[in-house]
Amino acid sequence: MKTSIATVSISGEFQEKLAAIAAAGFDGVEIFENDFLAFDESPRDVGNMIRDKGLEITLFQPFRDFEGMPEPQRARTFDRAERKFDLMQELGTDLMLVCSNVSPVSLGGIDRLAADFHELGERAARRGLRVGYEALAWGRHINDHRDAWEVVRRADHPDIGLILDSFHTLARRIDVDSIRSIPADRIFIVQLADAPKFDMDLLHWSRHYRNMPGEGDLPVTDFLRAVAATGYAGVLSLEIFNDQFRGGSPRSIAVDGHRSLIYLADRVRRLEPDVKIDLPAMPDRIEPKGIEFVEFAANEAEAEELAAMFRTLGFAPTGKHVSKDVTLWQQGGIHLVINKEREGFAHSAYILHGTCVCDIGLKVEDAAATIERARHLLADIFEQPVGPGELSIPAIRGLGGGIMHFIDDKTDLARVWDIEFQPIGDGEGRNGAGLTRIDHLAQTMDYEELLTWALFYTSIFRTAKTPMVDVVDPAGLVRSQAIENASGSFRITMNGAENQRTFAGHFIAENFGSAVQHIAFASDDIFLTREKLIACGFRPLQISANYYDDIEARFGLDPEFADRLREADILYDREEDGEYFQLYSPIYGEGFFFEIVERRGNYRGYGAANAQFRIAAQRRLLRPKGMPKK
Repeated sequence: MKTSIATVSISGEFQEKLAAIAAAGFDGVEIFENDFLAFDESPRDVGNMIRDKGLEITLFQPFRDFEGMPEPQRARTFDRAERKFDLMQELGTDLMLVCSNVSPVSLGGIDRLAADFHELGERAARRGLRVGYEALAWGRHINDHRDAWEVVRRADHPDIGLILDSFHTLARRIDVDSIRSIPADRIFIVQLADAPKFDMDLLHWSRHYRNMPGEGDLPVTDFLRAVAATGYAGVLSLEIFNDQFRGGSPRSIAVDGHRSLIYLADRVRRLEPDVKIDLPAMPDRIEPKGIEFVEFAANEAEAEELAAMFRTLGFAPTGKHVSKDVTLWQQGGIHLVINKEREGFAHSAYILHGTCVCDIGLKVEDAAATIERARHLLADIFEQPVGPGELSIPAIRGLGGGIMHFIDDKTDLARVWDIEFQPIGDGEGRNGAGLTRIDHLAQTMDYEELLTWALFYTSIFRTAKTPMVDVVDPAGLVRSQAIENASGSFRITMNGAENQRTFAGHFIAENFGSAVQHIAFASDDIFLTREKLIACGFRPLQISANYYDDIEARFGLDPEFADRLREADILYDREEDGEYFQLYSPIYGEGFFFEIVERRGNYRGYGAANAQFRIAAQRRLLRPKGMPKK
């Protein structure tokens, strides 16, 4: 499988774009004409520079307003085409994209358009070049790939072919199965893009909101399945127009793009077993069964503060690492680890971020298969020396600089707590306050990183995205989206902060980057758990009394029940077939906190409606700007 990306898809100067595209592993690049025109080097030098980076030029584009023009415009379009052919030969590429005409003076008629393309094909053939025709979703006469194919078919020239673009087909909701009957050798290149579903002008939607396959809501997989069924084995290329990407990291966006193509092709290969896709074999997406552990990096003094907070939550220290300054804390099926080592990854994380979550352990079906798939999906494999008495636990670098370890039941990894830790204490605190497992982790990042994180999780793990919701903060919006497995045993919420004034943005700024901002523990009886927590010295986050007056009226709660919630500082939400209860700890440091939740019935959300009230209470606890930490 050959992969390519249009230069317009990523930010940066021309040379910076090419370096990022090559480093991400693409085979080729589409030259978007404006990028070339703004670059002050000759076409020949540009072509050589691209090839020196191990890339080929898969396409030169776009050539606009060509077909169906009246005279004298028609003659001028052919003159323009000859000039572009000169340029292509100097660059060293043989394929040019012609997008369907949008000029108000253009004339319709399939035969007229086909005749123009036949003549263009003759001119291209004399130079050893080819021309591909693409139907723009907003084209004046041709806005459907079926009509574009009919033009190509009637042009009847071997050097005139079809260019398919997923956005133009899917935005107009054209039946993708109509692609299956197109001969594969008449498809010259396939361009891929996804997008969130919006009801807006097609041109504006296309020019500002495209994203990588798997990052949006369009059925790009179905589109590529139809393409693959034709027998097409050519280049798969990305053409992305996105305001957010134009200001992002070229290398990060390029990696996202290549990851998205590998993920998409792998899905299509599994859904269309009779179709041959030249892609290295890899394991299917891995089922995450839950969160096995969360590890904190800390120094001596801050580790004591963290341990004190653990005790108020009912956790007890149950193990000491056999060779490192690492302590295991347990309650129910929850494992929390405090790492005070003065070397290694955890220590590096502490130096950079202060006390933080540096490592997340996931329980998976097959740890080795997880690493293998992650490697194919361009994740960085993490390794560090294994000390005495330690297991070699497979791991990757997650986004934001943290580590993710994988534990399964197939090997000794399942016995990691018995092998690597010596028991301490009497174990009586393990049942603590009734916390049973980790319900979800909440990771906070800049909003611009949100699509990257979602693609990372969904491409490697068998998970799905929930719809994005807006979390209201007094200082702005935070965009929130969850990644879940089918059973709900694995949940991660991702919160994208748009500015540093929000509570989430403050956390990112003060911790120097994206990180886990809170951990939510599950309880089967949140009221009983609260009683036990209070006995352990827990102080709940105090919620405004006005909140309880509102939910009593909004949900029609029994006054006694509303009073019980108010007295306990427990927040409440309800869906049609389920209820949700939330209790929060005070904040630790610059915005880290714990949450206790109880789900009743089939509640699948995260209490998003309560977030602004929780944030308001938390902001009251932040130290004033300029005040030193206590």
